[in-house]
Amino acid sequence: MFQKTIILRPHSRGYHLITDLIESEFPEISQLKIGMLHVFIQQTSAGLTINENADPTVRKDFETFVNELIPESYPRFIHTFEGTDDMPAHLKSSLMGSSVQVPIGGGKLLLGTWQGIYFCEFRKHGGPRKLVLTAFGEGFERMKDEGRG
Repeated sequence: MFQKTIILRPHSRGYHLITDLIESEFPEISQLKIGMLHVFIQQTSAGLTINENADPTVRKDFETFVNELIPESYPRFIHTFEGTDDMPAHLKSSLMGSSVQVPIGGGKLLLGTWQGIYFCEFRKHGGPRKLVLTAFGEGFERMKDEGRG
């Protein structure tokens, strides 16, 4: 089992692919023959999801739709201490979720051909964000030692 916390640099509001960053910052994934990666964001106004990784218009459409679903101009929000984007960011975070899981096989993430991990920044100026990465499973050496690999 491996665990690491990484800090994402501040991003503009939107949906940002972070699959390559996770793979480069967490090379321990390559030590697992079979397992699971759990990615958790330690924030209440940002989220994570998995979706289309090839066409950037998908990420733009995500932002457009979710902003129309939960507009900053909604007049009944009470929690506005940190600005008009505060409560909408909390709601969007709960809808998208704070974690994703990806299977690991042969030392690689087993995402589909067109899938990527998105970091969803819902604040105009969210600042740095922390991700806790946890990978667990059976390593190549353990399986080899047990005569299974």
